[in-house]
Amino acid sequence: MKIGIMGGTFDPIHLGHLATAEAVRELFALDEILFIPAARPPHKLDKNVTDERHRLAMTRLATSSNKFFRVSDMELKRTGLSYTFDTMNELHKTLGSSTELFFIIGADSLADLSKWHAARELVAKCHFIATTRQGVDTDFSAVESFFGASAREHIHRVTTPGLEISSTDLREKLKLGRSIKYLVPEIVEDYILREGLYL
Repeated sequence: MKIGIMGGTFDPIHLGHLATAEAVRELFALDEILFIPAARPPHKLDKNVTDERHRLAMTRLATSSNKFFRVSDMELKRTGLSYTFDTMNELHKTLGSSTELFFIIGADSLADLSKWHAARELVAKCHFIATTRQGVDTDFSAVESFFGASAREHIHRVTTPGLEISSTDLREKLKLGRSIKYLVPEIVEDYILREGLYL
């Protein structure tokens, strides 16, 4: 089995997340994409994050129409900080060590990958797919220098559909009473408005 992992706060999940996940699934012939909403990301401790039940509900709604997409609340159930290293270990225990895991990140996160918890062990344990937009180049030399052979074998850079959508911008639009139509799935937009989120 080849499983793609799409992690994040998904606050809210949007069409950019979904389009990227589908493009990566097809490019790497993955059996499924597992969306894992984060509980307390170490790099966002100083920011307010929407209640996990809403983020989980929106993620389930957004992915419900794709038979290759699945949602896990494993990080929300875990106490303490959400480290990708712990999540990968847990998935390997659950799915078996023969399952190949492909963790999807934005190309901008690639530069900070060396600062992640147990970074070298993590890259040796699973694949990383760094997605970028057409015409945007990322410097791979520093990453390759830090991770060595693991970088060449386990870190892949791909170009995916360039949907310029950010969760931060969506929250700001909603706060200002502006439309987010066609930026999130309609079912997610309905949920946000019904629950009065981001006002």
